[in-house]
Amino acid sequence: MKLASFFLSILLAASAFVTQAQSTIKVTHENFAHAETARNFRNWVKLGANKQITHMRQLPPRGKAAPTVQMNDDTLYSVVIAEAIDDHIRFTIPEVDVYMAVQVITEGGHGQHYVVKSGDYKLPVETKFAFLIYRTGMEKGLDAARLAQNKIKDNMFKFGTYKIQNYDYSEVEEWVAKLTAETRGKPFEYTFPRTSKDITDLHQWNLENANGWGGSSPEVNVANKYTNSTMLSGQKCLSTTFDDPESKYFTSVTAYDKDRYLIEGVKNINSHTWKKNGNGTITVSFNCGEKAPNNIDTKGHDFSFTMRYYGVSQKVIDGK
Repeated sequence: MKLASFFLSILLAASAFVTQAQSTIKVTHENFAHAETARNFRNWVKLGANKQITHMRQLPPRGKAAPTVQMNDDTLYSVVIAEAIDDHIRFTIPEVDVYMAVQVITEGGHGQHYVVKSGDYKLPVETKFAFLIYRTGMEKGLDAARLAQNKIKDNMFKFGTYKIQNYDYSEVEEWVAKLTAETRGKPFEYTFPRTSKDITDLHQWNLENANGWGGSSPEVNVANKYTNSTMLSGQKCLSTTFDDPESKYFTSVTAYDKDRYLIEGVKNINSHTWKKNGNGTITVSFNCGEKAPNNIDTKGHDFSFTMRYYGVSQKVIDGK
């Protein structure tokens, strides 16, 4: 009888495993944005963001240790995963003396709102749960950014109700790798439609989620615009020169590896610290040595770089 009971237990366990496998949501062209969003939600749930505000007190981890693809390297993150109440999400931006913004991201991956002014907010969201990213500026140093983070209140949020979605997350990563590879050979520009109704090209939207999930929809003097370069050689001295983008808050240039993750030991260049040329233009160098203007050393890694315009100017929106 004991042997029979043992085999019965094995069969029941196997049956439960098959049932679970069969119930896994298959990733498709139509639901990839939701699946990639669920993957990011899951990564932050592991850090506790569904139970309390989760502050990153350091710059993001390098490589795939990062919870989100292509994180910026010029602000500290504080993250909340909360349930909407009456289809609205509430939050506060405190009065601080550094840059601070809140982006509200839906379960579809849309940055439905991007807010930069201090105050109390009650904003509509189109999904049951929302992912809030507080970005706190580093322009006055790490200690000042941490002090600003400490002023963020999390008593407005309904925590603890989000459940991790039942995707096969190895399959989601396969989709991410496939879509990311598609964009390596050409410059890539993000549009980040604010809601599901604003999607005009689903494949473009999938590419945006794979390459830079969580980015904002451009809005002059408020939200940000992002563009990626092609993949470039880490064995050559390269440089680019451009007019001052005149972003309201700041502009940054950040290098990423082939999978769109930050590279160990590699720092960004931003307008808080970059040195201008005599005619007011800016040159950013890659792998050209310490004496080269605004040099970024990618440590031998092939790379792409992302331009981020925080509070994008009209002339950048116009392509000037």
